[in-house]
Amino acid sequence: MLYSEKVLDHFSNPRNVGEIEDADGVGEVGNAKCGDIMKMYLKIDKGVISDVKFKTYGCGAAVATSSMATELIKGKPVEDALKLTNAAVVEALDGLPQVKIHCSVLAEQAIKSALSDYYTRQGIDPLPIVGEIKEPEE
Repeated sequence: MLYSEKVLDHFSNPRNVGEIEDADGVGEVGNAKCGDIMKMYLKIDKGVISDVKFKTYGCGAAVATSSMATELIKGKPVEDALKLTNAAVVEALDGLPQVKIHCSVLAEQAIKSALSDYYTRQGIDPLPIVGEIKEPEE
């Protein structure tokens, strides 16, 4: 299985690892089949993601997709983060082996889960905004 330089870089030197104590939104998703678990923390100021951190338990591709996903939404408006797709994460990493695509889906779902939590804390129903967060397929 060959990984791109970007995947190897984000796995070896993941960005935005850790947690945010007073996060505005926290989301956790997991894939029972492969055992990957991702937890995302968001700090949101005036509709912009000012900080984002993650904790991922899983394979190298899971760590790399989490790292890249946080890089893609940091400093961006919440609306942009809502539009982030797993395909965009894969593209930003210069591709992933087919058997690891589910890791990018997990990264997308973790962000959506954290945004969902953010809206819930604001007293806003997240479903019409974030959509349903489904269990990632294999």
